[in-house]
Amino acid sequence: MNPIEVKNLCKSFGSLNVLRDVNLSVEEGEHIAIIGGSGCGKSVFLRSLELLEVPDSGHVFIDGEEITARGADVNRIRRKMGMVYQKFYLFSHMNVLENLCIAPIKLLGMSKSDAEAKAMEWLSKVGLTSKVHSMPSVLSGGQQQRIAICRSLMMNPKVLLFDEPTSALDPTMVGEVLAMIRMLAKHSITMLVVTHEMKFAREFADRVLFFADGGIYEQGTPDKIFDSPEREKTIAFINRLKYFHFEITDRNFDLLAMHGGIHDFADKYGIQSSLAYRLQLCSEELAYELLSCCYDSDSNIDISINISYSESDSSTVMNFTSAGKRFNPFDELIDDDVHMGVDILRKIAKNISYNFDGKNNIEVIL
Repeated sequence: MNPIEVKNLCKSFGSLNVLRDVNLSVEEGEHIAIIGGSGCGKSVFLRSLELLEVPDSGHVFIDGEEITARGADVNRIRRKMGMVYQKFYLFSHMNVLENLCIAPIKLLGMSKSDAEAKAMEWLSKVGLTSKVHSMPSVLSGGQQQRIAICRSLMMNPKVLLFDEPTSALDPTMVGEVLAMIRMLAKHSITMLVVTHEMKFAREFADRVLFFADGGIYEQGTPDKIFDSPEREKTIAFINRLKYFHFEITDRNFDLLAMHGGIHDFADKYGIQSSLAYRLQLCSEELAYELLSCCYDSDSNIDISINISYSESDSSTVMNFTSAGKRFNPFDELIDDDVHMGVDILRKIAKNISYNFDGKNNIEVIL
């Protein structure tokens, strides 16, 4: 019996479809990292497992019991899961020990002495026994989040859910919380973690889910997702690709607008000025090559220039698409004395490729 089974889960907010027929099976002791862009439904999915967001349709089973079933004892089933939020939500009027003990005493019927002994055990594991009588207000953000995790563990959950547990922390405190989650992973606790910390996701997870287009867009081992993703949006996310697009529909196109757009693109994403200049040069030279060789004087002009820049390794790819006559500007038979732009591109590009599928397609890697 799997700790979590999700079948055809759907959730909308008005006309916005956030989750569409999401299916997932989580095995006991599995560690899953959930990644994706902002607004892709990661947190909504996690909250739907506990019915903090009520799904529009679909089924969620927790340790074999359907929490979404009509008449289900939601509070009892919910106790099988521990949820750690972006914010800590500790009771500000209670000290650390009281924060840890209140739920197991009131909801599980645990004796005060047993609860306090269990609390001290967890505090010892996370190095916070000295804070047992401290109030939350005197703790750092990282300490508060570690206490919040201990509070969830006090309920003996089957599954731990983390909704971006480091997003509210100062960068100096992120490491201590991630270290605690790694420590828990050694205890074979089933965990689902929504995170934007890619290095952590790779180290922690048995399986990575990339969310996009209303659900699990691609999934696999960390090596598969981070080293060899297969789908377009996963590749773009992992490489943190940024895009520039420019259309040419007239022979007398606005060259200064194209150059200005590339300059603004480079400035926005911290691209070095030397690379920005090469992007401008390549775009100008190849655009004029295509205009002069692919189109008659009365032809409709249709040229697209697309630039993708990877923030992860600074790799840059330019793609040119042109209608009109078949023309490979890098054919060895071309006279470079006439086509000087081709010669310039050959000298500054790492790789150049061409194919024709009804349109001329040129890829230049800088």
